[in-house]
Amino acid sequence: MENKTLKQLSAGLASGEFSSTELTRHYLDKIKQHDGTYNAYITVTEEQALAAAKQADEQIAAGNAGDLTGLPIAYKDLFCTQGVRTSCGSKILDNFVSPYESTATDNLNKAGMVMLGKTNLDEFAMGSSTESSYYGATRNPWDTDAVPGGSSGGSAVAVAADLAPVSLGTDTGGSIRQPAAFCGITGLKPTYGRVSRWGMVAYGSSLDQAGPMAQNAEDAAMIMNALAGFDAKDSTSMDKPVDNYLADLNKPIKGLKIGLPKEFFGDSLDDGIRAAVMDAVKQLEAQGAIVKEISLPRTELAIPAYYIIAPAEASTNLSRFDGVRYGYRCEDPQDLADMYIRSRSEGFGAEVKRRILVGTYALSAGYYDAYYRKAQQLRRMIKQDFQAALADVDVIAGPTTPSPAWKIGAKNQDPVAMYLEDIYTLSVNLAGLPGISVPCGMKDGLPVGLQIIGDYFSEAKLLNIGHQFQQATDWHTRKPTVGGNS
Repeated sequence: MENKTLKQLSAGLASGEFSSTELTRHYLDKIKQHDGTYNAYITVTEEQALAAAKQADEQIAAGNAGDLTGLPIAYKDLFCTQGVRTSCGSKILDNFVSPYESTATDNLNKAGMVMLGKTNLDEFAMGSSTESSYYGATRNPWDTDAVPGGSSGGSAVAVAADLAPVSLGTDTGGSIRQPAAFCGITGLKPTYGRVSRWGMVAYGSSLDQAGPMAQNAEDAAMIMNALAGFDAKDSTSMDKPVDNYLADLNKPIKGLKIGLPKEFFGDSLDDGIRAAVMDAVKQLEAQGAIVKEISLPRTELAIPAYYIIAPAEASTNLSRFDGVRYGYRCEDPQDLADMYIRSRSEGFGAEVKRRILVGTYALSAGYYDAYYRKAQQLRRMIKQDFQAALADVDVIAGPTTPSPAWKIGAKNQDPVAMYLEDIYTLSVNLAGLPGISVPCGMKDGLPVGLQIIGDYFSEAKLLNIGHQFQQATDWHTRKPTVGGNS
């Protein structure tokens, strides 16, 4: 059971090599043994997991099992899970137990998957390092002194350290792809609206999207087959037929046109990452792909546009956390205003407060036109750049991140430096496009990610390219030394 892919575990369950109960106990034991080092989980749902595994074993024995029946999974603690704490990594929701299930997790539960627990994240998904969690920082299994990326750092580490075979993350500006790159796993951010956002606690409502974090593209495709689809409860969900994401994985990529944006390969890109990404591009060329240089001229404008739009949406979404209806409430408030102020001041962390302040300022009457409206205009132009490029090529490729994982604490005093680490991922969310990060090399003992960006609803194509690359390389099979520094 050690370090097996989702497909291999599914085959093992089907053949009777092991039961779902045995498999679930294996992962629960590994979490107990090693998660003290990594802090990947906030909540471990052992009793619930074993009950679900027992039910899955009964389905398998009765011949009623699907591909995912009995397979364990970890959920980012941003998804509402009925009867289980949903904290969003924040003190303000430390005592919140969700009375309902998110559509994304419900889809996977209905497919027979077994929830191991809820994973750590930057508070309310606001961050790029999983250091801002109320429950402490998560550590990268390749170097426990380094960050795992964020905000889905706990979900990435759970897979990379084999504390779960697969996990679910969310991506508002790169929060699936960036930690996937830092931890040496595969992470897919689907098209905006492809996966239901209902029951996924909102950060930036026009940007958030859920997606799988897995050992390889094939495993991600297995999850997408159950995860994707229309949801009438989500007004942003797209009523569009769902592809069979496994169907075209083995399709050759000969003749595929890949665009390399010159803006992704400037002076800010680490030389080691540049070399690894270009080697990956050469591998795709060797498999028959056609590579050409393209331009996304407004790439640098993605950061200022995103860090106006996302905080503006966050300030609105987080206004509901006021100490009145649920969550943290300050002790002995003097009056209603005191309760509001102290509950939010004591309940939210520094990064969340920073983004609420920025967003509220940008939406204020005197500055709305100068900031928020202007940022939305930039967003439209960034989308137009992508549309122009994708009219000429099939997909766009480049680095997922400009540098490898940095040391814990290295950027905490300089928020702008941390924001700049999202330069290659933010624009994809602003445009609503799908993107995937796959492992493509190493730099100083830390993983490097190759990002592939596609047109709307081209997740099957991205998974096909990722799978074909992984058939020819072994970066995705390399594992850190579990339990300490590699």
